[in-house]
Amino acid sequence: MKQLSLASVPAFERRSKTIRRRVFLEQMNRVVPWAELVAIIEPHAPKPGPKGGRPPFAVQTLLRIHCLQQWFNLSDPAMEEALYDMPLMREFAGIDIGVDVVPDESTILRFRHLLEAHDLQRAIFERINALLRAQGLMLQEGTVVDATLIAAPSSTKNRAGQRDPEMRQTKKGNQWYFGMKGHAGVDADSGLIHTVVATAANVHDVTQAPHLLHGNETDVWADSGYRGVDKREETQGLNVRWHVAMRPGQRRALNNSTLLGQVQQALEHVKARIRARGEHPFYVIKRLFGFATCPYRGLKKNAAKLTMCAALANLYMVRRKLLILSTG
Repeated sequence: MKQLSLASVPAFERRSKTIRRRVFLEQMNRVVPWAELVAIIEPHAPKPGPKGGRPPFAVQTLLRIHCLQQWFNLSDPAMEEALYDMPLMREFAGIDIGVDVVPDESTILRFRHLLEAHDLQRAIFERINALLRAQGLMLQEGTVVDATLIAAPSSTKNRAGQRDPEMRQTKKGNQWYFGMKGHAGVDADSGLIHTVVATAANVHDVTQAPHLLHGNETDVWADSGYRGVDKREETQGLNVRWHVAMRPGQRRALNNSTLLGQVQQALEHVKARIRARGEHPFYVIKRLFGFATCPYRGLKKNAAKLTMCAALANLYMVRRKLLILSTG
């Protein structure tokens, strides 16, 4: 981050406290490979015009603002207000309010559209994963496949008078949900996402299982929603062992007084313990980053946000290991 002028230096206070948000941003500032991500975006970024005019904002500044949006689940107008309101946000973005112009919501919106138009969130996700593999943090020997529902507004009180036509509804348990579904292939050892796919909510989990594998795994773990995946035509050529959980009713019906029942219960317990690693990335994305509801209209925009959140979630989950490696 660049040096700040006196206009941005906070006043002296007798009592101070290092807040969790500052600790989080300091950690992420050190683990995000800014230079490499800027190099991905730079060829597509607007250049200064031949007739002069106000120069475009630096790519790294807009990228830092875009990351802040994902971490704190801020809309474009809310992000602009946060930059004016919170010195910590400006400090992270490298903006000196005494000298620099603060990007407005339209500039923030155009940068997001730039990333979506060139599928740069996917390129960022793949680049971050390549760096994590090079550090030995993603082993790729086994995969956990899982899916999560992300709700979308079901109101028809809008200009079109209808719900988002690209979203669908599905029933889980005894409750109906409207929105999209995020599918993830997670490294069984590290719990990091190596593949992410977004579909409408009514797409069955089992149909996306082959698309969530990277091809080098030997074992795949899945919950009971993927039963029968090994019999599907698109999975016949895959040289993997499928470990699919029993349905809850079948597991409750096991006779624990017999040796066979005890072995089956122990096996299901091992499967559940491994599958739990596939749940943690969704916890980070939906609970810590706040992406539990689709903020945009249309599947493509929300899929791009999901991909960016998955990339940042991977860095968040291994941030302490990365910090040790960087100082070792």
